Amino acid sequence: MPRWRMLPRKLCWRFVITVVSAGCLGSSSPGMLGNQSHSSCRIQSTAFEGWKAEELSNDWVRLIIVPQLGGRLMQMTFGGHPYLFVNPKYKGKYLPPSEAKAGQWFNYGGDKLWPLPEGNGDGRWPGPVADALDDGEYKFSLVSERPTCIVRLEGPADPKTGLQYSRDISLGSDSPEISFHAVMKNASQRRIRWSVQSVTQYDTSDARHTGQYNRSFWAFTPVNPQSAYIDGYRVRAGLADDPSFMVNDGLFTLRWLYLENEVWLDSDAGWVAVADDSTGFAMVERFQYRAGEEYPGRASVIFYKNGAALELDETGMPKLRSAAVQQAPYYMEAEINSPMVSLDPGASYAMDTNWFPARGGKELKTVSKAGLVQRPLAANLTSAGVRLSGAFGVFFSGTLKAQVLDDRGVQIAAVELQTVDPLNPVELSQTIKVADGADRISIYLNDERGIDRGSLGEATITKQGNIS
Repeated sequence: MPRWRMLPRKLCWRFVITVVSAGCLGSSSPGMLGNQSHSSCRIQSTAFEGWKAEELSNDWVRLIIVPQLGGRLMQMTFGGHPYLFVNPKYKGKYLPPSEAKAGQWFNYGGDKLWPLPEGNGDGRWPGPVADALDDGEYKFSLVSERPTCIVRLEGPADPKTGLQYSRDISLGSDSPEISFHAVMKNASQRRIRWSVQSVTQYDTSDARHTGQYNRSFWAFTPVNPQSAYIDGYRVRAGLADDPSFMVNDGLFTLRWLYLENEVWLDSDAGWVAVADDSTGFAMVERFQYRAGEEYPGRASVIFYKNGAALELDETGMPKLRSAAVQQAPYYMEAEINSPMVSLDPGASYAMDTNWFPARGGKELKTVSKAGLVQRPLAANLTSAGVRLSGAFGVFFSGTLKAQVLDDRGVQIAAVELQTVDPLNPVELSQTIKVADGADRISIYLNDERGIDRGSLGEATITKQGNIS
């Protein structure tokens, strides 16, 4: 529903390598990472913007949780870059739901859980509102410190919806991956039916120019090829022809503009991504799409843009509402929905999601298990060998390797390319020797423990110019 009540982000290394591998087929270039030693993940109490908070951190990321504010993850930084919106109006404040006026909402920002569907009447949640689910005090507890740091947030029961939320947040020591295990429980004595929604408010302000919005903030998710929506998405609120939206090669792309809007997608790919092209920092959120199950309004993904909106004044003349940043601050919500679930008293349902911060921008083309693809892999045959090129952001530290395949898909060689790290964008430009019969190249990532994290792409070897 429209949220007009709302009151109201370094170091950039690039690998550019041009090498002709020496020796026989299958030889590898030097520089294997081997087993790297990383500091253990850490959990500690801290203060954040005037709130009592809990911090989870490792060598890549820092998570700040404020249990008092509805169990919110208030801020997340990767390589020192902050991702989440924190409302300056409420910094350091806590306003209990019991003190709120009817329909009032205290938008602190951050990341939290909400129920769907929204609206008025039985079986619906009235939308962003101060209640036990949104900003009741949550209990914080430690589940594990080794080898993975896991904390649990348990919220109070909400008599209106019958729901009670809890969420485990996990962070390891060997990668920036963050895992969420969200549980909705029926805390009432009646049968209820709800969807649980992960709501992340990303900061879309311009960190370099105070008072301005980021004009190069983007969001992506693949369109369902069998979408129930015309054009693969549905504009739920705001301008139907909002220039923010486009679909190219099956990828829904949103360029953030200061216009209020909400768009629904029945994406079945299991991921959404946001990217700040001005800084080159991106985030991929992964989820499991359950085909054949009922989603609220058929939407598995929702993007909401806060901003100015057109409305009619008391005389019937059009005007812009909330056109000032003090009234409508700069942020965008990425929302992931579970299917609708019926719960008997005491029963519960869990939704698991994962975050993968990485380096990337507006040229994002797709996401794999190993990372995000900015410029797809190309393999061009030259007189010196096969030149590999592409641009990526990886989710794990490790080594990129090239699998050389024949026309039957059988591997005939493996060549080590370069070491990579999530904090550094990968610009691949490398030449390798291949034998006769080579047809395709697949690039995959082995992490520091030698685990195959998956492919970043595959390309057919093509001729480039005259081969002498």
